[in-house]
Amino acid sequence: MLFRNRFLLLLALAALLAFLSLSLQFLHLIPVNSVREDGLSTKSRKRIMPDLLTEPPAIDPVYEAHVYCNIPTIAERSMEGHAPHYFKLVSVQVLIRHGDRYPLYAIPKTKRPDIDCLLQPNRKPSHPQLEAFIKHMSKGSAAQMGGSLSSLPRYPSHSLCEMGELTQTGVVQHLKNGQLLRDIYVNKHKLLLSDWTAKQLYLETTGKSRTLQSALALLYTFLPDFDWKKINIRHQWSTIFCSGSCNCPMRNHYLEEEQRRQYSLRVKSNDLEKIYVAMAKIVGIPTRQLRASNPIDSLLCYFCHNVSFPCTKTGCIDMEHFKVIKRHQLEDERERQEKKLYFLYALLATHPLLNQTVNRLQHIVEGKKEEVFVLYSAHDVTLSPVLSALGITDARFPRFAARLVFELWQDGKRPKDHFIRILYNGADVTFQTSFCRDYYKQSTKPMCPLEKFVNFVKRDVFLIFNSTSYYDACHRRPL
Repeated sequence: MLFRNRFLLLLALAALLAFLSLSLQFLHLIPVNSVREDGLSTKSRKRIMPDLLTEPPAIDPVYEAHVYCNIPTIAERSMEGHAPHYFKLVSVQVLIRHGDRYPLYAIPKTKRPDIDCLLQPNRKPSHPQLEAFIKHMSKGSAAQMGGSLSSLPRYPSHSLCEMGELTQTGVVQHLKNGQLLRDIYVNKHKLLLSDWTAKQLYLETTGKSRTLQSALALLYTFLPDFDWKKINIRHQWSTIFCSGSCNCPMRNHYLEEEQRRQYSLRVKSNDLEKIYVAMAKIVGIPTRQLRASNPIDSLLCYFCHNVSFPCTKTGCIDMEHFKVIKRHQLEDERERQEKKLYFLYALLATHPLLNQTVNRLQHIVEGKKEEVFVLYSAHDVTLSPVLSALGITDARFPRFAARLVFELWQDGKRPKDHFIRILYNGADVTFQTSFCRDYYKQSTKPMCPLEKFVNFVKRDVFLIFNSTSYYDACHRRPL
């Protein structure tokens, strides 16, 4: 009898512990394998259950929109600068998307979002160095700026934002980026010393005020109170940074094919068409005109700034309209990965930039001490094809102030050996690249041999097009 009672007691205790364990997992008190904050799924283990307090198990357009906004008050984890202790960091190249901006398009017959583009340090979101940044920008006449850059304002200052103008949120996003990179690359790894020279930097931006201002915001917290005489910012006229290699007919061909795919998916979506019809009635314009105004761009601005969607006498655009359009956008991104047309476009579109990146890394390996820190300030249409070309298919579409980092490391035990790490928004995506995915299985080091990246850019890209050079790939029609 006593044995039976003990057995029942132990059985009850085991059941209670199992219940408590499961409950704690759902309450996020016991860690479970989850999707990382940057949206890149983990590779080593399968997730058993969703992480309820971070990411929903299914595509949620509202959650994805929040990620895209990149509100700077949210704490961020970063894996930049991680390597075995005997490795030396010798170069860093950073490609950023500009920060939060005012819409590029307006929804016809609606009031524009009531957002100003003044910088006010006592208003959220803010940054401890925002006021000092404003003062320093007023002294920038000594900087060298290529093309039309010198005529652009160095920080936003309009009481009513201009179309596409950087907001205070966008400035703060890149002040945070610069501070994070400084802590890792300057303070920890001493990539640049206090007596750094102009030749150690390479800075390039497109001719939009939002990209120039984003670059300056990041640079200010990366190198606080920098000497303007050491600053030389190149102007890049192309959003894909193709420089002198922009003549590529096949790149344009694949882009046109990709645009046809997008159109086909859009016209097949009954839910999307119903929403456009309903919104057009609210606004009082033809559906075709509403569709052409790209309403998601404007609606994302309302959403990111927590401003009510626009209303007319007929009614209001609401969250359900927003969800359907955003969900279609996410479905389009998923199909884009599957169809591969965008991938072929991306390979040709980004080759000039990737080739420049590889050449610079090779020069540093050969002993060149110049351009050890590189900053390209660009757009979503710059970062997105680079991610696709590298084969990082799990990456989210570039959010505001997204950053893609290439780190070059020297093996302290074998100084002739050099390796790279690639990081997207702080997450290590090196082994998600097409050229280093297989190496991950046999590697004992958390990085990729530089020669694999070199071979990918200098040779493997062309093999996909049955070619041996960039010119040939750009001009050879597929069989």
